Amino acid sequence: MPTDYARQALEILRDGSQFQWYVIPLLALVFYVYVTEVENRRWNLVFAGLAFWGMDWINEIVNSIFFHLNGRAPFWGAPGSTAYLILIGLNIEIMFMFAISGIVWSKMLLPEKGTKILGVPNRWFVALAGSAFCVFIEVLLNAVNALTWDWTWWDANTPWLIFLFGYLTFFVVAFWVHDMRTIKQKTVAVGTIWSIVLLLVLVFGVGLHWI
Repeated sequence: MPTDYARQALEILRDGSQFQWYVIPLLALVFYVYVTEVENRRWNLVFAGLAFWGMDWINEIVNSIFFHLNGRAPFWGAPGSTAYLILIGLNIEIMFMFAISGIVWSKMLLPEKGTKILGVPNRWFVALAGSAFCVFIEVLLNAVNALTWDWTWWDANTPWLIFLFGYLTFFVVAFWVHDMRTIKQKTVAVGTIWSIVLLLVLVFGVGLHWI
């Protein structure tokens, strides 16, 4: 049987009556961020942002599949107030946040890959610090039941799985794409990520209705 939090999320899953008008300015903000980077031809940031966002979508779909398979709870849920709950652990506010997060964090990278911060290569320093910061924010969200955990091995007392698989992979992939030498390489990498997202949606969403 689903946990209380899982059941609460299911009750509002893809319920259009939850809509709030603040979604529109959030959408405009995402457009503005990407258009600004394209206008300035900062392709490293654009592709890093898309890679980060795509990685989150993969995680969110896997989270939904996990819930379908166990029937009890996802790794994380988002049963709180939202303008639209897209997947059991992904609301539209979270989606817009992740849409621009890769750009924001990539702006913190130093020009040279080899430059170190406190003895750590700056890519890894930002990735580790960024992941730790995101876990901290999750703990705060969990404290107010905006983001919920029902498994003892995925909670504030065992944060390393959240750190490693919930965030660090996003940063590593985004920065890897950021540092690729050519636009073609970036396009192939990001295209592959989003092709996986599309395939997962078609198979587990449209086809099997697992998510």
